[in-house]
Amino acid sequence: MPLPPTTALTHVPGFRRLLTGRTLSVLATCLIPTALTLAVIHSTGSAGDLGLVLACELIPQLVLLPIGGVLADRQPPQRVAFAADLVRGLVQLAIGIELLAGTVNILHLSVLSVITGAAVAIGTPTVSPLVTAVVPPEARLRANSHLGTARGIALVAGPGIVGVMVVTIGVGWSFVLTAALFLVAATTLGGLKVTRHERPAGHSTFLKDLAEGWQVVRSHRWFWTNLVGHGISNLTAGVLMTLGPLIAVRELGGDTSWVITYQCGMVGMLLGAYLAPRLSIPRPLVATSLGGAVFALPLLTFAVPAPTAVNAAAYFVAMLGLGILNTVWQTVMQQQFEPHTLARADSYDALLSFAARPLGLALAAPVAATTGNAAVLVVAAVLVGAGSLGLLALREVRTMGFVTHEETVPEAVTAAETADDH
Repeated sequence: MPLPPTTALTHVPGFRRLLTGRTLSVLATCLIPTALTLAVIHSTGSAGDLGLVLACELIPQLVLLPIGGVLADRQPPQRVAFAADLVRGLVQLAIGIELLAGTVNILHLSVLSVITGAAVAIGTPTVSPLVTAVVPPEARLRANSHLGTARGIALVAGPGIVGVMVVTIGVGWSFVLTAALFLVAATTLGGLKVTRHERPAGHSTFLKDLAEGWQVVRSHRWFWTNLVGHGISNLTAGVLMTLGPLIAVRELGGDTSWVITYQCGMVGMLLGAYLAPRLSIPRPLVATSLGGAVFALPLLTFAVPAPTAVNAAAYFVAMLGLGILNTVWQTVMQQQFEPHTLARADSYDALLSFAARPLGLALAAPVAATTGNAAVLVVAAVLVGAGSLGLLALREVRTMGFVTHEETVPEAVTAAETADDH
């Protein structure tokens, strides 16, 4: 019997533990960038040093994410998540001790940031396998809603928490507390009792599994085309995160204009994650395509630029769409991929997200200096609108529905992938 939608998660053993562990892990992750930035500023004040340390954390993520996907598919995901959070906790503790001792060394921070980035790459692909191992198919949309809401709250609260900790107890102790969050998260996730999904019979090496992960991505047209669309969305989000604050400060009355706009967007994202399982969504990939397309709205309003109230409303709608998109997309992935390939597929999804947004952040200002802010924002709006709505041209995107029982997944995938676009 399927669990009642409104009470399903209260009857799922281990879900509260999963939600608690993931929430602590995401919150600790959200604390790191701000704390690391303040640590470098307080230590050397050098923009070059800051760029080096942040790059040392990002690059291993981009390189190692597919490897993390293989590990999470080959090993029990709770063990991989435990190891990733344990390593991050010990690294943050080491940084905190060094800061408290007053012997900060940029080389040390860079090496520790490399280790942190590697641990992020290893731990990120474990999320979907943990959900599928703990939560039955009919409850996963609601589970992803809870996880998405928790992540949104962490994104909103993280910088403020770091600021309070730095002011009250100092930047060194803020790293110690971040380490404690990671260690508790590691213990919580590592203690999960999950359903073990059996891998196909036969010998498979690590390199074969790595190659198979890429083949899995390529073999599902609905998946890789959506990944391209999500990459465009993240690229344009980086453009808005760069040019939006500049326009708000220079033309719309100062910092307050951007703070209002940004906070409205965060409220929209939380509301989207909350609403996703409560909406009637017969065609989930149509919903994710529309959710991605509405991100064009704030890009266009800032191109004008429109008054703060209009920008805030546009960003609210855009992030509402993103909150729905993320929740529904994760559920579709968890239903459409075989459990033994899910982490590898998820790793490529994360890889594009991690790579595209920094690219948008890096390109926006230099290009705008030549063409003007409006031109860059309008082009970004066209890209994200066309990239998202263009997905609707695919038959499998228009027709794929939610799957309620795992045993029907192979047939659902086959039917979607073999349908002719006529």
